[in-house]
Amino acid sequence: MRIDDPGRSWPLLTLDRAALEHNVATVATTVAAAGAELAPHVKTHMSRELWTRQLDAGAWGATVATPAQLHAALEWGNVRRAFLANELVDPRDLVWLRGALDRDDADEVWVYADSERGLELLAAAFADAARPERLGVLVELGLPGGRTGLRTVPDVVALARSVVGRGLRLVGVAGYEGPVATGTSAAELDAVARWCAALREAGAAVADLVDGPVVLSAGGSAFADVVLRELAAAAGARVVLRSGAYITSDHGHYRRSDPWARLGADRLRPAITVWASVLSAPELGLAICGLGRRDVSFDIDLPFPLVERTVDDAGRLGSARDLAGATVTALNDQHAYVALTGDRELRPGDVVGFGVSHPCTTLDKHRTGLITDGDDVVEQVTFQF
Repeated sequence: MRIDDPGRSWPLLTLDRAALEHNVATVATTVAAAGAELAPHVKTHMSRELWTRQLDAGAWGATVATPAQLHAALEWGNVRRAFLANELVDPRDLVWLRGALDRDDADEVWVYADSERGLELLAAAFADAARPERLGVLVELGLPGGRTGLRTVPDVVALARSVVGRGLRLVGVAGYEGPVATGTSAAELDAVARWCAALREAGAAVADLVDGPVVLSAGGSAFADVVLRELAAAAGARVVLRSGAYITSDHGHYRRSDPWARLGADRLRPAITVWASVLSAPELGLAICGLGRRDVSFDIDLPFPLVERTVDDAGRLGSARDLAGATVTALNDQHAYVALTGDRELRPGDVVGFGVSHPCTTLDKHRTGLITDGDDVVEQVTFQF
């Protein structure tokens, strides 16, 4: 099968097999070498097929962001350990999770806590649970002006004591370092390091409340080098990284911030290409492609025109030609405005391959994708958003 076989149409999302395999292996090896564990954030793709590649590479468990994602992941059948990186506050979801753990749908599920109210709901739902040890609680550290999480280390310690006082199993402390910095300047990396030091301090302060090594967990997609260095400095702690976007990386945000290269590993490779037809060439230097906000991310950068390909009368793609210098200047719902340099022209019917910035908000616009080796289709994957 090929990406231009009859029955397919543009826009079409493809994932380069070599890039996927390189990224999965690079991150798994690098995290293990740092003495940490990996719980990939599968909200990036919500694909059983892609998660299986991460699991086969040694992932401890799957991280999710919402109860709906947790439902879906446990239904895949090969997620035995999961980490919900948010506080669980809906009584309906709490009842469901208790039932899932009592039924042996998972060996272990960890959840965040950042409030007494959240703990009250959690403790009530799991009172007299058949397998209470399968639920683990991590108290979340945030930062002033940030999103969720307690604002100070003393507040984290106080809530951790409340976790234990309510008969729940405390496993450690966690948070997300992303809001601390928007770039990778020396000053911004230092700010991330200070946040990690606060998380390390919180972990040390609650370690006596934990049965076993205290867990320290952070994200790491953009700042894995800092997170691994700073958290690994906590003697006797168990470090769990929750990076997600690494599996596909991208041509923009994560290429610029690639922390794995700063760790001395090979750079991650962008795996996603979204292919779209040229619909119109209404004036010199402008082409309109059938790709828009419903098809590709635009929250960090607009998509990047990578290559152009002609299409023959049977719909077969010609060889790829570089589109260096071309830029997307605007997106509508289903149209991309591509500005061309010099006397470069695109014809209606040509196909353009676009790179993306921020894979999460590209993948969630598609229900399926194709893992490819060149133009050959290796596997179709499903996204459960």
